[in-house]
Amino acid sequence: MHALIRAAALTATAAALAIGGTVTAPASTAAAVAQLHPMPSGISYLPARVNLQPTASGTWVDTRLAVTLPEAGTYSLDLNVRTRLSGVPPVNTYIVGRLRNATANTVLPRSARILNQIADHTRAGNGAGHIGQNTTSPISERITVDEPTRIVLEVRRINSLGHSTAADVWNDGNGLTSFRFTKTA
Repeated sequence: MHALIRAAALTATAAALAIGGTVTAPASTAAAVAQLHPMPSGISYLPARVNLQPTASGTWVDTRLAVTLPEAGTYSLDLNVRTRLSGVPPVNTYIVGRLRNATANTVLPRSARILNQIADHTRAGNGAGHIGQNTTSPISERITVDEPTRIVLEVRRINSLGHSTAADVWNDGNGLTSFRFTKTA
């Protein structure tokens, strides 16, 4: 491959010099390879709001946010997951996200992250009222695959004290939930 790139570069250089042009060479053979064969990459956005309220606490839900890694190799995966969570104190509830390899039907080890949590142990009636948060959290992982592979984001709401009154993963004009991949090797 490198010999073919060098031969193509020499042919292009000779042609450019023959017509009085200038030649700008890549800084390295790796740069030349990257110009001729860029690494696959892409981005997906959450297709629709995911309401976790109807689902039992602790149940994993497929958000339908996914990317398909198009070929064998090592990939960097980067997500920004926007969540909304609210409740009435006393409450301790949170949303957890993780990545699942849908092709192999396995969870990516070490991919679980707390995406949002509200914890307020004041007693109701003490003026605490309703509390809530809206936040965007990152998930970054690296994966090596042997074939085209579909990776999905799963989430769950956990109520450890009280319960949430709203628990969502979502998009709107103020922020998006996104999933990006880049092949690195």
